[in-house]
Amino acid sequence: MEKKHIYDAIIIGGGASGLLCAITAKKHDRSKKIAIIEKNDRLGKKLMSTGNGRCNLTNHCISPDKYVGSFKKQSEKIFERFSGDEMANIFKDLGLLSFHDNEGRYYPISKHAASVLDVLRLQVETLGIDVFTEQNVNSIKKFSNGFKISSDDSEKKYDFICNKLVIANGSKAAPKLGGNASAIDYLKNFGHKVVSFSPALCPVKVKSDVLKILKGLRVTGKAQLYGEHGRLIKEETGEIQFTENSLSGICVFNLSLFAKPNDKIVLDLLPDYSENELIKIIRQHISLFSDLPCEQLLTGIFQKRIGQAILKISRVDLSKICSKLSKDEVSGICKTIKSMSFTVSGKEDFSHAQCALGGVLGKEIDENTMMSKIVKNLFVCGEAIDICGECGGFNLHFAFAGGIIAGENL
Repeated sequence: MEKKHIYDAIIIGGGASGLLCAITAKKHDRSKKIAIIEKNDRLGKKLMSTGNGRCNLTNHCISPDKYVGSFKKQSEKIFERFSGDEMANIFKDLGLLSFHDNEGRYYPISKHAASVLDVLRLQVETLGIDVFTEQNVNSIKKFSNGFKISSDDSEKKYDFICNKLVIANGSKAAPKLGGNASAIDYLKNFGHKVVSFSPALCPVKVKSDVLKILKGLRVTGKAQLYGEHGRLIKEETGEIQFTENSLSGICVFNLSLFAKPNDKIVLDLLPDYSENELIKIIRQHISLFSDLPCEQLLTGIFQKRIGQAILKISRVDLSKICSKLSKDEVSGICKTIKSMSFTVSGKEDFSHAQCALGGVLGKEIDENTMMSKIVKNLFVCGEAIDICGECGGFNLHFAFAGGIIAGENL
């Protein structure tokens, strides 16, 4: 018979929220026995990949407006307590120096995600928090005074007993880093209502013949998402990347929180210029390149392939001589530059997603404690909750804040 590992509290998931939860709980009461159960071979694997390996840990402009999901309204109370600056100070107390850029994004001063993970792992070791890695959780059962977790690794089976349990093992995003749906599976088994996970902060698939021309290119512009009946849902400005079948880049990732099939994404490739100003510029180019083919018309304004795509959408023959362009053709070119339209066909899968929409319904979690309103002494934090933020450190901030609150109540 396998030995039972008995703890005051167990956290399933050694990511951002799970680590802060365990550290906070142990600091509040050093006598408590705390353990982390992690599926991967080491803690914080996904944390290492955030912010392009630099770990964008929070943002100066934390607000519920940056989030979507059924927990959005409740998050206001959490963010009143934990601002971006406050979170940076919490990490400073753990030994991490950070800075924020012009967009308000906080990074470790080393510019390496490993620095964030290192200070958290050192705390776990120093505080004597037990860690069990490479664990496959097979079952979780509630009994009168707590929970029983059965798991195994490659060598043996484990039985864990705890008074309080935290579900902090994330979402289906980034499956190569361990992302899966087990969190909502556990919660459904406890009687919780959940929203199925779907990819978020990911490239948006679109239908367009010109993507073959644009594949691999980047532009800086404005991206607008339009829904049913031409309703503007959201707009973002920044770098836009073109792939073989999708639009990508941070501003498109933010649109992916709302995008649905048959919505429209409209790109303004020169947002600093009005259509009338562009008409004057194009006419000047016609004068400059009067005897040359239209393939050269947008030289000096766009990369060659982007210019070709604009002309193709505008139905202008690349071999046509510039001086032969009609007034309507000039107008059409300018309209394309200001409103290059793509029809949404879907989103890339979880392997391309930074996080996920979905999770346990917000109304079933107490934002003051992060405890379930359905099951006493069951806590939930991080991506397992139905809330998702924009790019810029907003999701890590929520994960850290929720982990701290849960830890205070273990």
